[in-house]
Amino acid sequence: MTSFVRRPIACRDPSASRSPARRPLAERTLFDAASPGAEPRPDTMRHPLRRRDFDEGSPDTLMMLDIETVPDPILTPADWPADRFPKAMWHQVVAISVIEAGVGREPGTGVETYELRSCRSGGEPGWDEARLLRAFWRLFEGGRYRLVTWNGRAFDMPVVLARSLMHGLAAPAWFLRGTRWANYGQRYAQDWHLDLMDAISAFGAASRLTLEEAAAAVGAPGKMGEHGSCVAELVARDELGRVRDYCETDVANLYVIFMRWAHLTGRTDAAGHDAAVEGFLRYLDAEGPARPHLAAFAQEWRRTGSRAPMHVGRTTGSGAVVAGPDTCHGARRSSLGA
Repeated sequence: MTSFVRRPIACRDPSASRSPARRPLAERTLFDAASPGAEPRPDTMRHPLRRRDFDEGSPDTLMMLDIETVPDPILTPADWPADRFPKAMWHQVVAISVIEAGVGREPGTGVETYELRSCRSGGEPGWDEARLLRAFWRLFEGGRYRLVTWNGRAFDMPVVLARSLMHGLAAPAWFLRGTRWANYGQRYAQDWHLDLMDAISAFGAASRLTLEEAAAAVGAPGKMGEHGSCVAELVARDELGRVRDYCETDVANLYVIFMRWAHLTGRTDAAGHDAAVEGFLRYLDAEGPARPHLAAFAQEWRRTGSRAPMHVGRTTGSGAVVAGPDTCHGARRSSLGA
């Protein structure tokens, strides 16, 4: 009788691809104009993507996000009142700016630290909307981001998603990352998407602040000459560079507010907050000569910091910033050089 030997069955990992290996993250940062991000990503899948295909752990990088838009002249009805805000689908995205910062955690306490990596706008002023959005989603898929926005649940992300839908783009990382209860779509999952305007208002229980009002409260510069109402006029005058600069100062304000919020909520402590502030100032000073709007932001922040302290630690006579008693973590952090 012929005997049959049971051989182990080699199951192919459904998440594996027959396409070439993914490039390193540094090469896939397609939000840069120099990156080869113009070619469309094939949206044909060999199998339906599932949430487990994106089981990569919790986010480890902050992304402050802000967008600038103008009314879409084709989709916006001709009789739509000029004083009414257009619906999400009717906003054409003209600028996307982000701040990226690494998130570290101290062993034993879990206190977070933040290391700023970049403040930039996507692509080049000449990029059309579809190319800009495609590059953004490639950047987003290439990292594990904790998204931080101001009114981003009601405006920025609905607009980005609606316009991506219109252009036929795919954004599986947005919908499939995380778990059933901890993901980008869950309002209270602040490790994934933290809408600071929503959180500071106790999710609508209190009056909502504008970004300008919150920035003033923590001593950040706020708006510096430009405003969202100016964007359409600047785009019409082909001054998209000014729009991008304005968008970057908005995410800079957002980062200042986030650092204070992280300290308030115990994500970081006084020393961690102040180290993040100093790191941000060093970045602004280094970028300032080539990017005057960031130099102006740093100068104004140092000036407005007199009404609300830039640092939350106690200042000694020597000028060193020392964290006070940390009631959340039961320890006194070491001092930081000024």
